[in-house]
Amino acid sequence: MTEDEVVAELESGMTIGIGGWGSRRKPMSLVRAIARSGLDDLTIVAYGGPDIGLLCATGTARKVAYGFVSLDSIPLEPHFRVARQNAAVEFAEFDEGAFYLGLLAAAHRVPFYPTRAGLGSDMLTMNPDLRTVASPYPDADGNHEELVAIPAFDLDVSLLHMNRADAAGNGQFLGPDLYFDDLFAKAARRTFMSCERIVPTEDLLDERRAMSGEGFVFVRVVVDGRKGRVDGRPVVESRGWVEPDERGDWHAEVADEVSGALEGPLSDGERGEAELARVTRRATGRLVARRTGRRPTLVPVVEVR
Repeated sequence: MTEDEVVAELESGMTIGIGGWGSRRKPMSLVRAIARSGLDDLTIVAYGGPDIGLLCATGTARKVAYGFVSLDSIPLEPHFRVARQNAAVEFAEFDEGAFYLGLLAAAHRVPFYPTRAGLGSDMLTMNPDLRTVASPYPDADGNHEELVAIPAFDLDVSLLHMNRADAAGNGQFLGPDLYFDDLFAKAARRTFMSCERIVPTEDLLDERRAMSGEGFVFVRVVVDGRKGRVDGRPVVESRGWVEPDERGDWHAEVADEVSGALEGPLSDGERGEAELARVTRRATGRLVARRTGRRPTLVPVVEVR
């Protein structure tokens, strides 16, 4: 399906869940298609980032429910900030844990989940529709504890984005975190998924076998584009290619190797994320092969800010 074919399945007034986390792994081609489509009166449910910002800026969203709306390095998404300050859109503000329970309740097909989150905070003040319930089970003193009842998010559709997928709709993410995309899919009546590349199903399985046999190394690097240097220390995560008690030392060595390898290209003016990711991959692969003889799957991610 194309983005426009997905949008043709949607209707004004729907409640749409959007997967990903902040600015990470968002189905932005679908979001942009929705913004162009003329759909309106939408309720958007997300751990928000540029998706909520764009749909607020274009007047597509009537209401947004969120645990946060951030671009990571920019703590508050600018278009969302304007809409929130001008009361241009209705809002339901949850903390991250309460938002998770709304997804979980919908995925489990129950009307709500109880929690202590929000008690004594402004979450109840900002969401006057939230209700509390008394536990049916008394505590040791015979009291019935008051809890917040987080309602299930009633999602008509969820939109997800994966790094790779096959033609049958199986998706694969290559980073270290699924976020809560599985719950978005289970919570909605229908789910549409975008991806960066469509591959044969056996390629998904081959990489899975390779990762289980040789492990993987994930390296995330943030680059200060103005100063031309690595911002902080690269984040390294891995599984399977080194003993757990040695992992910390190996991660530090990989981080140092990657930082050193990036100094030259950055000082020469290179700012392309794809090229810097290639440098990161080569530096990591050389170190691991030289020291261990192993060939784990390498997943470099470079973000230039």
